Amino acid sequence: MNREAICLQLADKINHLKNNDKIISERLAGIRLLYGVEPGPRTPVMYQPGIIFLFSGHKIGYINKRKFRYDANEYLLLTVPLPFECETWATPEVPLAGIRLDIDVLQLQELLMDIGEDERFQLPMAASGINSATLSDEILCAVERLLDVMERPLDARILGKQIIREILYHVLMGPRGGALLALVSRQTHFSLISRVLKQIEMKYTENLNVEQLAAEANMSVSAFHHNFKAVTSTSPLQYLKSYRLHKARMMMIHDGMKASAAAAAMRVGYESAPRRCGSAMRAHRSLAGSLNVILALRRAKMRQECGQCKGAKWGIPPRGNEA
Repeated sequence: MNREAICLQLADKINHLKNNDKIISERLAGIRLLYGVEPGPRTPVMYQPGIIFLFSGHKIGYINKRKFRYDANEYLLLTVPLPFECETWATPEVPLAGIRLDIDVLQLQELLMDIGEDERFQLPMAASGINSATLSDEILCAVERLLDVMERPLDARILGKQIIREILYHVLMGPRGGALLALVSRQTHFSLISRVLKQIEMKYTENLNVEQLAAEANMSVSAFHHNFKAVTSTSPLQYLKSYRLHKARMMMIHDGMKASAAAAAMRVGYESAPRRCGSAMRAHRSLAGSLNVILALRRAKMRQECGQCKGAKWGIPPRGNEA
């Protein structure tokens, strides 16, 4: 069977399994099926670390001036949480179908211990937290077996983690394996920036500034700015702004927030209206400009809840991991 036929078969299998997504996640943690039959406009999303394989349809991501595509030929590897914009290309004839795997750091560390000092494993550590690489036949074959065992509870429980380990191994040994290596390495620029990103995630509502974040990474401001941009493809302030705007949008989408865009901006760390600075004004305009998209997403969510929007799971991004 050729590669195209295998991808079509995997897309059909995901379509078959998608209604049991919750049961599957209980059988095998860290897996999420992706399926949709309608295109999605360029929309802000928040991606957590993980690996995304698509077998049909494609997505295009935008972060600053960087543009990246992932599809049946290229998978996406994220090793840091990143807010950016994403566009979905899907139709009933060519649906978006794929699978997302969380990166289990403990499993990755165990895998690296087993590899040890093997001379065939010589990877330079990657600086960027967002990478794409060719979807190899080895990975495709392993994912096919993973989807097969998902249908059988005992097989999923006993064999699933081993197949995920195999997939992780092939990614690690592939052209972007250095990104996974950087994820578990300590006291590197990547690990220090990752620590700062976790601080932003916990304290984004507070009055953070670049000097504080640079001190957290034990770097000068100029070195911090350089290394931060190497990992995230954006500046520290732009990342913080994007993260806050994403959180505000999610409040308005998921929580049914009736307050204004200004109120949402204040809840995620911008100043109140009487003392609003330029960045807060820009945040307010950005949120206000997103209201049409947010309202459309709310309507899509209502249609989903009424059973009128089956097969468009990507329409309302869930909390936490998104793809």
